[in-house]
Amino acid sequence: MKLDGFGIFVKDMGTMVRFYRDVLGFEIQEDENTSNVYLEKDGTLFLLFRRSDFEKMTGRRFSYADNINGHYEIALSVENYAAVDSAYQDMLAKGAVPIMPPTTEPWGQRTCYIADPEGNLIEIGSFVKGDGKDGV
Repeated sequence: MKLDGFGIFVKDMGTMVRFYRDVLGFEIQEDENTSNVYLEKDGTLFLLFRRSDFEKMTGRRFSYADNINGHYEIALSVENYAAVDSAYQDMLAKGAVPIMPPTTEPWGQRTCYIADPEGNLIEIGSFVKGDGKDGV
């Protein structure tokens, strides 16, 4: 088997489409009132599926985490440490929920966390210290 992608089961499709499209820059073409969003981001399949539609399709009810949750994260990489800081500030200015400000971890990664409107964690990080201008 080959990992093809991942999906998020969402409560409010319109809010989530706007966040992933307008805040994170995902190229979502579907209407905000759609049942599911199916797109490829950097070679990985990404799916937003409305919870109620998924439950109707499967004929089952599921339980979902509320508020900020730590069930998984979506990890996004940027080119360098400065870009981590910049992306974090940009995401906050666009309405992302701050979780952890940019921090350089002992393993050499500069990383930060935000949450989407339904509490799913999103990491933005880089292992590249310099900005590329000084060769570092």
